[in-house]
Amino acid sequence: MSHAVVPKHGSDDEQELALLRLTARRDRRSFETLYGEYYPRLGRFLSRTTQRPELIDEVINETFWVVWQKAGEFRGASLVSTWIMGIAYRCALKSLRRAGGSEESLSADLEETGTPELQLNYELRDWVAHGLRHLPLEQRTTIQLAYYFGHSCEEIAEIMDCALGTVKARMFHARIKLKNLLPALGGGN
Repeated sequence: MSHAVVPKHGSDDEQELALLRLTARRDRRSFETLYGEYYPRLGRFLSRTTQRPELIDEVINETFWVVWQKAGEFRGASLVSTWIMGIAYRCALKSLRRAGGSEESLSADLEETGTPELQLNYELRDWVAHGLRHLPLEQRTTIQLAYYFGHSCEEIAEIMDCALGTVKARMFHARIKLKNLLPALGGGN
């Protein structure tokens, strides 16, 4: 087993690609590094799908089992991050179906604070999170990948394994639903 060291220069994707290539050669240290870098990111992503920590850990572990098994099949058609997020998304869908088929609500991981400005920010974020819970899973995930995680429509299409037009349609319909829903949730007309 080789214990190659990945140089710290180059873009994040170049470093991740080097780690993935070493993982494909069964380099455990590189795999552990990749796991360590993605664990918090995937945890944040998945916590917006389920509030059950054990399910989040299960999906992350299942995701990295697939990464370990399929690293050699990565062809570079997308960013490494897009590829891994896509695996996590599909693993999450399978786990949610196994757990009872329900689309669980978003986690409310925001803490209340004492200052009026931060309290207002908390209330606004809570209001939007509440609105997102009313969207179908595909629309909610599309919005979250775009606005919370900064993915482009093309990357979202890759992650969710659907056409670019489908992503754009989901975003369009989600925005319309939120535009109509949020005033009612906020007590407006």
